[in-house]
Amino acid sequence: MELLLAIFLVVLTVFVVGAFYCEHPKAEIPPGFIDRKKIYIFHYIMNFGFGLAKFLEKIGITSEVHVLRTAMDGIPPLKDNNLLIKDLSFDKIKVRIYQPKTPTTGRRRGVLYFHGGVGRFGSIRAYERTCRYFTKKSNSVFVSVGYRLAPEYPYPTQFEDCLAATVHFMKIAEDYGVDPARVIVCGDSSGGTIAAAVAQAMTNRKDLPKLRAQILIYPFLQAASFNLPSYEQNRGVPVLLKKRTLILGLKYLNKEESVLDAVLKGAHVPRDLDLKCKEWLNPDNIPEDFKSRDYQVKGVYQEKQYSEDLCRQAKPILDPIFSPLLAEDSVIAQLPETFLLSCEFDVLRDDVLLYKKRLEDHGIKVTWCHLEQGFHGIIFLANYGRLASFKTANKGLQMIADFLKSI
Repeated sequence: MELLLAIFLVVLTVFVVGAFYCEHPKAEIPPGFIDRKKIYIFHYIMNFGFGLAKFLEKIGITSEVHVLRTAMDGIPPLKDNNLLIKDLSFDKIKVRIYQPKTPTTGRRRGVLYFHGGVGRFGSIRAYERTCRYFTKKSNSVFVSVGYRLAPEYPYPTQFEDCLAATVHFMKIAEDYGVDPARVIVCGDSSGGTIAAAVAQAMTNRKDLPKLRAQILIYPFLQAASFNLPSYEQNRGVPVLLKKRTLILGLKYLNKEESVLDAVLKGAHVPRDLDLKCKEWLNPDNIPEDFKSRDYQVKGVYQEKQYSEDLCRQAKPILDPIFSPLLAEDSVIAQLPETFLLSCEFDVLRDDVLLYKKRLEDHGIKVTWCHLEQGFHGIIFLANYGRLASFKTANKGLQMIADFLKSI
């Protein structure tokens, strides 16, 4: 019996280590990044998790997505006596409401928070610390939206749930001491994508007050070009590697990974949209300061091989719900005041820079926070203690809190 157990453990170890190395692209940490050792460790842990998840699914123990969801949920924090926290449902959508217990003379601002996780993982529990932090720092009412996840609930269910929760909350905001004219949508990573899409959808609502603001924390904003400077410079920087970004996006949309290389080359962008991308995604719109580190222009505006079949298959990833940066000018011009956070060492950095320009070109007031030592996910990690957090995140946390208090 002991021999069989030993053999099993050896085989298990070999498979897990093998899975780890299959999921272990080499980290390319650019010169100038201060916490190099910490981000390397984080990179190894992430890749081990992805490898283990694939292995456990392959041998039939559990699904890859379940493992990743469990890992992201983490350990919940202890009770906070300074907050009133309630679990409710808005039109059958799970939400958790955070209200400060401190008295206030007037109505508070309300914030709907949409968590990250590429539409497939992440949860109210995973973002408990984040929502508690901002609730207390800004004296706001936060609503963390537990939208349904893919693949069980296919895209665009996630957007639809968040839009429905936003509309519901705006109708009953006064019940929670919130001024309906001071409602904000906020999200990080893919949650930032959803927040941007919800803000765009709300521009057409005549039955509700306008959103007061949107807060987009290193959001994914377009799937037309994966050759912008930040994608080239940060292609191997943890945690959001260039190819991993697209692979996760394709899984979210239930598309085959076989189209990966063609999409990376831009063959999925139809000619009519490509004309607009020459304007909206032109690297010339990105300040020269961000084009160092040996970037070579390959822009989306250059001639390329089109595939009509691929264009049909890839149509959902170019829809403004998935790619808010590709919304028409008439929509962009109606958006509310905006806070944008970008990170220097993030493939999505230039999505933020290009969206900033489009907003400002249409007269939208933008507050921009750029973390020169930041990477994708740094705000999520900030509230998990000294071992997981990075010092530069403090600037982002403070600027978000200050922006909220200014609303």
